[in-house]
Formats: sequence, C-alpha cells, structure tokens
Amino acid sequence: MTGKLGPDALAAALAATGASDAAVTQGPAYGEDAAAIDLSGAGETLVVAADPLSLAAESVGTLAVHVACNDVATSGADPRWLTHTLFLPDDDPDRLRTVVEQVDATARDLGVSVVGGHTEVLDALSRPLCAMTAMGTTDRFVSSGAAEPGDRLLLTKGAAIEATAILATDFREACREAGVPAATLEAAAGFLDDVSVVPDAAAVRDAATALHDPTEGGVATALVEMSAASGTAFAVNRDAVPVRPETRACCDALGVDPLKSFGSGALLAAVPPARVDEALDALDAAGIEGAAIGVVEAAEGRDGDPGDAEPGTVRIDGESLAAPPRDELYPLWEARESGE
Repeated sequence: MTGKLGPDALAAALAATGASDAAVTQGPAYGEDAAAIDLSGAGETLVVAADPLSLAAESVGTLAVHVACNDVATSGADPRWLTHTLFLPDDDPDRLRTVVEQVDATARDLGVSVVGGHTEVLDALSRPLCAMTAMGTTDRFVSSGAAEPGDRLLLTKGAAIEATAILATDFREACREAGVPAATLEAAAGFLDDVSVVPDAAAVRDAATALHDPTEGGVATALVEMSAASGTAFAVNRDAVPVRPETRACCDALGVDPLKSFGSGALLAAVPPARVDEALDALDAAGIEGAAIGVVEAAEGRDGDPGDAEPGTVRIDGESLAAPPRDELYPLWEARESGE
C-alpha cells in the first residue's frame, strides 16, 4: 500500500539504526521531524532531516525542497544545506531540466545551498522521485516530543495547503468537472507558494515547547504523531482549525477531508498558556495567520499521570484517533492509475 509505514512497522525499522554515538542527542523516533547532533565545543546542534517526494508530479522539485527544509525549521534551526538524490523514470532532458530548475529556484528563495547528491535513471519508476536531506544549526533544538499537559496547540495558515495545490494541479480537470470555478483553481494552484513553514517556525520557536509540521496524512496525522512522541493526549476543536475557502472547495469537490490530506504549509506548535499571545503576536508581525485549535492533556501512564487517554490519542470533537489516518489523496492517485 502506498504511503507511510504504520507505527508498528516503523518501530521495527527504527530498532535497527546502527552504532550508538554520544553526540546524537535526538535519533530516529516516531513523530520526530529530524535528528540532532551535538557539535562538541561549538555551542551548536546540527539538525538533519531527510524526506522523499514523488507523487506531486508537476511540482516535485519545489515541494521536495520545502518538505525537507520544513523539518529542519520545525526543530528550531535555520536550514542551510541540502543534498539532492534524484531518480528519474527516463532520460528525458526536459523532465530533468524541469525538476532541477524547481529545486534550484526554491533553494535560492530559502537561502539554502545544494551541496551534493546523486542523479540516475530508474526505469521501474513512473514519475521522478526526489530524496532530499536538509541540514541546519541551532543553539536550541526543539523536538516534536516535548509537549506538556496544559500547553495550547497552535496551527499556522491552514489545513491541507499542500493538498489544495496538488488537487488544483494534478487533479485540476476532476475539480473543474465537479464544479470548482476556474478562478478558485487558479488561486488554489498558487498555494505552492505557501508550503514553506520556515518563517512560521522562526516566529514561534522561542515560545514553543514542541513543533511539528503536517505532511502526509495532514493535520490529523501530525496531531497523532506529536502526541505519541510527547506521551500525551490532544483535544482539538475541528471548527477552530483554519481551512481556506479554496481548500474547502477543492476538497469538497473530490470528497477529501482537509484534516487528513497532505498538510505542508501549516505548522503545529505546542505553547505554554502564558506564551500563547506572544506566539500569535509574533506570527501576526510576520504576516502569518495563526489559530489556537486545542489543548495538550495528560495521558495515562506518563510519569505516573492518571490521564484518561492512551499516549498518542487525539480527540477531534467526537472522533477519537489512536493511529494516523491514511492520506485521503492516495485513493485519488490509485483510481487514476487503475483507470477508474
């Protein structure tokens, strides 16, 4: 089945991570965005994150850069370097040029240098696959797993920003046939310009106890991952989650839940109650929308806490999630490829 490994399979994979190293202060773990390596004597931590991208065919290079750099930013660092491994389904020079130009332009916009990588043709593929490794440094690493009971949950910009751009490009004709106006689709396709959370993270990282960026599976999966990583439970008000009108139109047209669809462009932050106004003001000063969508609760068993829910449980109004949902764009790709 296409998509992320489930938590159990991922745990088995993460159990085999090679030799231990005391300099690794945050290694691979479920729900964490990046690794952290102590640069002894330098007073800094090197943050490293890797991500592949293949399904957003028209914008794979642009999204691949943003997704990798977002993981570094949500760990409290400024992304600075990228390595780019590119697998192509054929040797079409126009396809190659399109992808590398997207990568170069996006990296330049972020001030990130592409310092290496690898490119080859793999004819078993049907579309390009970009695998990015992003790196940056920070003097304060922020993990996904440090949320504390009582923290408020903030979300920037809105749910399904990345999914909206994909629907308006890869599924433009289906959206049009379902009644989405051309002007709405044009605006929605422009959401590719909003998938970076590097500015969002820079604005709130000083106030946040934990940061995480929704990607595959959207806001709902990010909530499950972050609550599991921190050993807490989350309570979320669905109506408080910002959803842009263009997102609503495209998602409703094709029967997609905005909270369960590719979510790059939003930043999820856990912030102590006393610093919520500070964080929202910082976002506003940066021209970024932010909203309080829920609260972190104690989970049963965390440090002896008597919470009602298992760690990693998320309540979204009346719906309870104990496992990440499958991204709701996958059935659309699968139906198209099967000719349905």
